[in-house]
Amino acid sequence: MKIAQIAPLYEAVPPKLYGGTERVVAHLTDALVELGHEVTLFASADSHTSAHLVPGSEQALRLDPTPLKSDIASHLSMLHELRERADEFDVLHFHVDLLQFPLFEPLAERTITTLHGRLDLKGLPEIYRRWHRFPLVSISHHQRTPLAFANWHGTVYHGLHASTYRFHEQVGDGYLAFLGRISPEKRPDRAIAIARQAGVPIKIAAKVDAADRKYFEQEIRPLLDDPLVEFMGEIGDSEKSEFLGNARALLFPIDWPEPFGLVMIEAMACGTPVIAWRCGSVPEVIEPDVTGYIVDSEAQAVEAVRKVMTLDRRRVRSVFEQRFSATAMARHYLELYRQLPGARSAEDDFKQTA
Repeated sequence: MKIAQIAPLYEAVPPKLYGGTERVVAHLTDALVELGHEVTLFASADSHTSAHLVPGSEQALRLDPTPLKSDIASHLSMLHELRERADEFDVLHFHVDLLQFPLFEPLAERTITTLHGRLDLKGLPEIYRRWHRFPLVSISHHQRTPLAFANWHGTVYHGLHASTYRFHEQVGDGYLAFLGRISPEKRPDRAIAIARQAGVPIKIAAKVDAADRKYFEQEIRPLLDDPLVEFMGEIGDSEKSEFLGNARALLFPIDWPEPFGLVMIEAMACGTPVIAWRCGSVPEVIEPDVTGYIVDSEAQAVEAVRKVMTLDRRRVRSVFEQRFSATAMARHYLELYRQLPGARSAEDDFKQTA
């Protein structure tokens, strides 16, 4: 099957540092190639993939030092080239939100659009009613809530290559980990409060976007002056196994309707349980008393910290392999490709490779 994967240009595929969508696209693309399909990846030129790469920008836009640049221009240029070459592919799989809708409306039934972000934003209902022919994929069932009427084609949970993350069975007393982004909705302040109340060290590996710099300086930096708290800044994939694998637990104390929460399954891949707030996708990802605990208060989180060491880390890793592997994700998408009304491929092309 000839498949085009269209990634955002903000990060490389996979990202060198922080980046959720591009990381998922990387694992999906490579898994589809492993399953015997012909995949072309439209992404930034500094991406690394086993598929054929079509560069959409010279480098990931977030790390491009050029002070003045147009993100929209880069994406439109990439989409124009894809539109010129669309007949080369059986399926066009978009991960760029809704930018493609006006350009690809005649081909809508031959596309899939995975929505990676929150959907409770002003203006979105009108857009998805206007361009209703595009089949959509959610990354959790909860994500669909604000747009229940939309043209949903399926839900596919994120997946990752197990070989990317090293399993850690023994961690000693460990520390608590917070990984991701410093922002109000991610609640690093809550993570620090939980660690302090539990009397357990916490390591924070997170990027600070320009938009969140003021929040970091005013709300979070004062909390870092504590012997229990270590701020490590932004880390890449090569450092995640050690960081997550040596942790007692990952704290995921979010305060927003998280569409999926990739860091939860990254921790699980290392055998590390997750203590997460009951928000968004969390109840779909975490199995209580198996892969972690779902909590509704800081007191519950502190109690979870005290008992999390009793969980079987091998079972945590096993659940990851069964539910959240890159191969499982790719096979699920292949089923959805087969069900597209406009997919151009002989039935034999849809047979899954062993």
